[in-house]
Amino acid sequence: MSAENKAKEQAMDLAEAARQQTWEAPSFTAELFRGDFRWDLLHPFPVQDEEDRRVGDELIARIRRVFDEHLDPIAVDESREYPKEVLDKLIEIGVFGMKIPKEYGGLGLSQTNYARALSFMGSYCQSTVTWISAHQSIGAPQPLKLFGTEEQKKTFLPRLARGAISAFALTEPDVGSDPGKMATTATPSEDGSHYILNGRKLWTTNGPDAELIVVMACTPPIIKRGKEIPQITAFIVEMDSPGVSTRHRCDFMGLRGLSNGELCFENVKVPAENIIGKTGQGLKIALTTLNTGRLGIPAASAGACKKLLLECERWTNYRVQWGAPIGKHQAVAKKTATMAANTFAMESLVRMCCSLADHENADIRLEAAAAKYFCTETAWRIMDDFMQVRGGRGYETETSLYRRGSRPVPAERFLRDSRIGRIFEGSSEVMHLIMAREAMDTHFKLLMPIIQPKPGQSGGLFHHLWKALKFYALWYPKTWMPLFIDFNVSHLETNNRRHLAFAAKTARRLARSLFHTMARYGAKLEYEQLILGNYVEIGVDLFVMGAVLAQAEQRASEKPNDRTPQDLADLFCREARRRIAHNFAAVKHNHNHLMGKMSRALMGGKYQWLSSDIYEDLPPRYRDYDRRKPQAEAQEAAHPD
Repeated sequence: MSAENKAKEQAMDLAEAARQQTWEAPSFTAELFRGDFRWDLLHPFPVQDEEDRRVGDELIARIRRVFDEHLDPIAVDESREYPKEVLDKLIEIGVFGMKIPKEYGGLGLSQTNYARALSFMGSYCQSTVTWISAHQSIGAPQPLKLFGTEEQKKTFLPRLARGAISAFALTEPDVGSDPGKMATTATPSEDGSHYILNGRKLWTTNGPDAELIVVMACTPPIIKRGKEIPQITAFIVEMDSPGVSTRHRCDFMGLRGLSNGELCFENVKVPAENIIGKTGQGLKIALTTLNTGRLGIPAASAGACKKLLLECERWTNYRVQWGAPIGKHQAVAKKTATMAANTFAMESLVRMCCSLADHENADIRLEAAAAKYFCTETAWRIMDDFMQVRGGRGYETETSLYRRGSRPVPAERFLRDSRIGRIFEGSSEVMHLIMAREAMDTHFKLLMPIIQPKPGQSGGLFHHLWKALKFYALWYPKTWMPLFIDFNVSHLETNNRRHLAFAAKTARRLARSLFHTMARYGAKLEYEQLILGNYVEIGVDLFVMGAVLAQAEQRASEKPNDRTPQDLADLFCREARRRIAHNFAAVKHNHNHLMGKMSRALMGGKYQWLSSDIYEDLPPRYRDYDRRKPQAEAQEAAHPD
């Protein structure tokens, strides 16, 4: 086996070991990929109870006062500094303990109220959202809650609730989403009392200002069935420990109030009792933490889009071109109507996922990934369309607008801030891979032992053939049968009822097509990432359609004379159905292999002739890069972030 294939196999084994192998609770999206449209998991649409809503209302009111009295988001953006005074005020009102249980000094908020708070923050200052969500969504509180010992919880959670800022350190200069190449090590002492941590971590949000961080590091491998198995372990590290330093504070296109940097660990002594969970559980802890943690970004994205939708209402009425408000011109109306429908979809999706998390009656790992993917991609399109509708005023900064007498709308700042959403806490491409793996889980379990048997697997070939035959003999005919689902929707209009029936029917077509594709490609399917991506897009759209239609039904039941939720749902579903048709067509008719061929040609330098008449050198101020770090560029090319 080549070194490249061995490294790839090792990375795949690591990822598989970290995956949650079973589904202990139902998942709407997982069932969707198997052909079952579990409407009962989405309907009736969840309504927050009055007492819980009151708690959320009161917290948002306190956050608003802090914002009004202490935070200027434009000053944060221009100065690239987040005021410590604001952090102190947010700590004072309990914001840094929103998800920490009350018994450890936190607010113990529901996931719904936590999302509402982040949505409110996202409508004003995205940098604030990042400080808070990096601390609580993926920082130390969440893995401690899920995997920490009682002693660890008593030791660390009260500190974190009182404002000890935390962070999560996984990415490295040469390691992005592939943990198999992780270089940070934690070497146990001879007596096992502590570990010596060495390595570097990159893009650690909150890291330069954190007090406690969770660090993922390689501990000694174990031997299993004669095979060396890498071990990645999660450690709680005190940032004032000798040997911990911030090598570089990063500066970005947006989120300019962010605290983010490259951290160095040189012979850092970490007590063994600071391991979260067990040795070797680091990736599992990271993935589990991110399942619910990912819901923070969609909530903030929805809040920002709601803010811009309100500004869009003002602008499309105020701005007159060719004798009519621009909102009445079709080219603009198409954009604004789609913005409204997609914002409604984002809100529906976030509220649905948060309710599922609060009631703990579903496994939301796929739903959280779908929400993160859909909301960040959709928010970026909304920001871009809003800037286009605003024209030159969209591209102009709010400070410049204000100084010349125009309304200071943050289109430009919001666009820059929102772009990172498609990258951090798992890029859109990684969300595709995660969902694709789970979408194929049933077929992989049944067919891979036949197509690609592994050494030492239990059961012989006949056993696995018989098991697969029994399953598919019942399951496959079912995907062709007529649907008999009582949707129990008395308030949806005719078009939306048709959309609901379409979604349920299409779930079966999706499952059937996935099976056909698995049968066609076999073990090579893992390389067909674009085709799997088409299926993921279909599944996401079907999930969002379900959430949108459930909310439309709920709102129509409360206010039967208000058509707006019905119209928003109708438009979203029409557009989703168009995308679904495109993705089904792309599975069968595509030019994926041509694109692969061209990509390899680019990598091989065969398109350099296209780069004539350009200034190919670095700017003069950076010209010393090649002399100063002669190996850095080659290393970066070999291991891009």
